[in-house]
Amino acid sequence: MERSLHPVCGRDLKFRLDIPPTVALPCPLSAGWELVEQRLIEPSQGGGFSAGAYRPEVDELWLLSDAPQGSISRWRGLRERGLRGLEPLPPLRLDQPQPMDGEGLVLAGPNLWLANEGRLQPARSAGLLRYDLSTGQLQQTKALPAAWQLQAKRGLRSNGGPESLTRLPAGGALLMAAELPLLQDPPDQVRLLRWQPDGTGTLQPAELRPLALPPAGWGLTDLLATDQGLLGLWRHFKAPDQWQARLVLYPAAAMAAKPDKPANGSAGQPIKPLISWNLLQLGLAPDNWEVLLAAPPLGDGRPTVLLATDDNFNPLQRSHLARLVPRQQPGCSAPPHP
Repeated sequence: MERSLHPVCGRDLKFRLDIPPTVALPCPLSAGWELVEQRLIEPSQGGGFSAGAYRPEVDELWLLSDAPQGSISRWRGLRERGLRGLEPLPPLRLDQPQPMDGEGLVLAGPNLWLANEGRLQPARSAGLLRYDLSTGQLQQTKALPAAWQLQAKRGLRSNGGPESLTRLPAGGALLMAAELPLLQDPPDQVRLLRWQPDGTGTLQPAELRPLALPPAGWGLTDLLATDQGLLGLWRHFKAPDQWQARLVLYPAAAMAAKPDKPANGSAGQPIKPLISWNLLQLGLAPDNWEVLLAAPPLGDGRPTVLLATDDNFNPLQRSHLARLVPRQQPGCSAPPHP
């Protein structure tokens, strides 16, 4: 249990960053993944999905929309009935003083943490937001470090992040990443920010070593922390309608590695992924895959992850859901936890 000061009244406020569920990986990693479910979500049930979370205590799937008004579409029944048996629930409307662009989502105790992407036109500040999970009321806004602030020639690119938010397996910290390189950084890396509780329980940002990213149009759209490493979702688009998507695994050290600050002020040498998997080769629809989250196991006990697309509110795109299981070869043992 962490302690923080209420941002309005200044009184002590207790909140929790629950330990996220264990996420199984392929064993060996080269065994890859299997697509076991895929379905469409009708536009009447929401769209623009940019992040998601699963609430095991109530068997609810939550998908955050990046619409300016801020809302979360919700469904019940994923554990019992799978993707095709999802029962839509009323959406949770998020209350905020100005238009937003939500791109990362973490549910923790009574709190909902959200990464808000920044834009220059129209002006929209990037930051970390905390909402009341039951009411959608905005409780707190935390600014990003100076190096990340949107400026004309430095900081985040307009519509370039922060794009993802995930809970670390231990320590009560959040991990945030940009989608694209900062304007002052090399084109083959994205910055990584760790929000760690201080002595009072208040989250404070600390820069980590950047993550390697292919240049020439690739972006990092989501992260999922596991006790064996950091899963990432890469996306690439080439006009008019060519999509690529890869699931990658960064080493566990990426979640704690301090940056080796070079003289030019960039974030240092990036950490390269251990392996990547081509998602479209598994049979996923060629679309804008943007969401990655831990999901409940199948009825036979196999663990799963869930992915979702952002339809950009474009009538030529659709909102897809997909569920993957890691392939496990007989006799293979996962590496020991770091």
